Amino acid sequence: MATPYNHKEIEKKWRHNWDVTPINKDTTKPKYYCLDMFPYPSGSGLHVGHWRGYVISDVWSRYKMLHGYHIIHPMGWDAFGLPAENYAIKMKTHPAISTAANIANIKRQINEIASLYDWDMEVNTTDPKFYKWTQWIFVQMFKKGLAYEKEMPINWCPSCKTGLANEEVVNGCCERCGAEVTKKNLKQWMLKITAYADRLLADLDKLDWPEKVKKMQADWIGKSYGAEVDFKLENSDEKITVYTTRPDTLYGATFMVLAPEHAMAKALATDETRADVEEYIQMAANKSSVDRLQGKEKTGVFTGSYAINPLNGAKVPIWLSDYVLADYGTGAIMCVPAHDDRDFAFATKFNIPIIQVIAKDGKEIENMTEAYTEAVGTMINSGEWNGMESSVLKKEAPHIIEEKGFGRATVNYKLRDWVFSRQRYWGEPIPIVHCPDCGAVPVPEDQLPLLLPDVESYEPTGTGESPLAAIDEWVNTTCPCCGKPAKRETNTMPQWAGSSWYFLRYIDNKNDKELVSREKADKYLPVDMYIGGVEHAVLHLLYSRFYTKFLHDIGVVDFDEPFKKLFNQGMITGKNGIKMSKSKGNVVSPDDLVRDYGCDSLRLYEMFVGPPELDSEWDERGIDGVYRFITRFWKLAVDSIEANVEPTKEMIKLRHQMVHTITRRLEDFSLNTVVSGFMEFNNKFIELAKKEGGIDKETIQTFVTLLAPFAPHIGEELWERLGNTGSVFENNKWPEADEELMKDDEIQVPVQINGKTKVVISVPADISKDDAIAQGKEALGDKLTGNIVKEIYVPGRIINIVAK
Repeated sequence: MATPYNHKEIEKKWRHNWDVTPINKDTTKPKYYCLDMFPYPSGSGLHVGHWRGYVISDVWSRYKMLHGYHIIHPMGWDAFGLPAENYAIKMKTHPAISTAANIANIKRQINEIASLYDWDMEVNTTDPKFYKWTQWIFVQMFKKGLAYEKEMPINWCPSCKTGLANEEVVNGCCERCGAEVTKKNLKQWMLKITAYADRLLADLDKLDWPEKVKKMQADWIGKSYGAEVDFKLENSDEKITVYTTRPDTLYGATFMVLAPEHAMAKALATDETRADVEEYIQMAANKSSVDRLQGKEKTGVFTGSYAINPLNGAKVPIWLSDYVLADYGTGAIMCVPAHDDRDFAFATKFNIPIIQVIAKDGKEIENMTEAYTEAVGTMINSGEWNGMESSVLKKEAPHIIEEKGFGRATVNYKLRDWVFSRQRYWGEPIPIVHCPDCGAVPVPEDQLPLLLPDVESYEPTGTGESPLAAIDEWVNTTCPCCGKPAKRETNTMPQWAGSSWYFLRYIDNKNDKELVSREKADKYLPVDMYIGGVEHAVLHLLYSRFYTKFLHDIGVVDFDEPFKKLFNQGMITGKNGIKMSKSKGNVVSPDDLVRDYGCDSLRLYEMFVGPPELDSEWDERGIDGVYRFITRFWKLAVDSIEANVEPTKEMIKLRHQMVHTITRRLEDFSLNTVVSGFMEFNNKFIELAKKEGGIDKETIQTFVTLLAPFAPHIGEELWERLGNTGSVFENNKWPEADEELMKDDEIQVPVQINGKTKVVISVPADISKDDAIAQGKEALGDKLTGNIVKEIYVPGRIINIVAK
């Protein structure tokens, strides 16, 4: 009689054994780098949703280990930035203290997952030994002209009291605190990510990533082809340049719109319009870029000035409107209301003429009620372009305009340079000194890290300056170039700074001479599999790709893409698909579940709850079924080991079918169906064991090996009970299926008359057509009447007798 399954004893035993004799230490094997997106140390700790990603990465790591790889599987902490600082403010403590406490708690919870994490590789973005190299990268970018200062209107969160990148604004609100975002003019440090736009777009083709993620990145980069067109101002030699992707519609441009922040906006106002123009500019400054782009109601103000259409000499009124952004294109657009929905709505509201220049059938639409936006048609009302196909002219127009001397063909991107300054305390100090004579000067590399000063009061000021600006003894310094009095940069870096390159540091985290040694980089990098949430599909992944390409260009690494393969797991939600959060009271902690059911059961249920790439609703009752499966398999395995039965053909066949099924599903990342497959085959083996007195040891050992990546404690325990030495993951390999041995000796085949099944018969799997039809006809007996017209046998599928 099998000893009952006791998860507490088994898991305690193997945790101790792994501590005493660690596995995955043979660095002579080929490497496989499997990485989780590292967490920021939230005060609420881990919930079952966080567990999901970490279990997926661990299952995959152990699976690869059984294929003979040395697994690089590190973990660290994304501990700088707004989340950590806001939590500290809420708890009325210093972020260094709260962050350290949160890390300790989450590390305890992560260890409950029983993952293969190598804690010798641990990194923390707030560790000066780490952020020394974050600052070093910034200095290299500054030296290459990729880091620069610029005064510009930025997204401003009045609650967090800091500037935000466009990517950190969601539906017009701060993604961290939910406050409505406004605009503020500040001098900012920028990173010139646009210099890498073409490479970031083109290199998506070589990545084994989900297509939806690659499309999200491509759309964010937003490459477009068009022309810059110069419109002279009426009665002036000055001009306004617009960017357009549709230069073929230039004859239909009946007005022009500038962003309210455009350098010429105020100057274009006349005495009659000046008050309205200035009021509108101020109103637009209080809106976020997202609100302005998504606003349904078009607003605007006429400046009182006109430009001249360079093709036909027509006067074009110049308006301001907040649906045009200063940082896209030139901050000015020509408006063709007949062929653009936004322009049509604007022209209709403000009674501006609408001239159709593209016609689907060559005829003008009378009384247009909406814009004609299709990409095909014949040019009309377009002077010498009349009769041309618009699709052809669209490609030729930029070059025609260039030849005529009032524009040029060009390429544009939606991607903007990265706003890199934050007016907060808890971040990496930007290693720049401002000298009255020398300008902005980088801190010398041998003086890095530039330490974040320890302060009592770190709350944001709300003035647009970082709290560091109030620390005179820190701010006041000497210029590294001329030695005269100078001041330190007081803004800090965004949270993204450390997370954009941390994966490189894991493999050489104690190196104080260089970011990563080239020898280790060549051996262990890049990342083979990256696992994390789809919420990072644009921000983090794009920044990481940019950093990697830059570090490749300066010779730090020899690859220019950081992550070969990407898997995005879905969220685990509360009831009705509501995201788990402490404020909603729907967080499910893994701690009690581990205590009551064991780590192995929770790991299996995390995979079983739904397809890993989709969001799944947590139902705690489901873990009972997984626990029952483990206890039933435990009894089958222990009883079979004691019975020591000989293998039968049926056992061998089921064994190979199981290997084939589990391997295929695992390779497809269909992890929920892997677990259901375990359950299905367990039931089959239990029924077979009832007839045979048990299952042979090789089959049990195969099952244990397949299950071990998902349930490592029970895997190790049964591996030992089978008489093996060492670990199931090291003195073992993933089994292979033999297709010949998978085949059934006999198969069930429906026998039909005129396509209707009359009986099902059992026949040898390799039966010939003639024998199959003969047995089918015999089984039909007197059900078969009339004249036989045709006899059909689809091997292994069906016998059909066609009769009249």
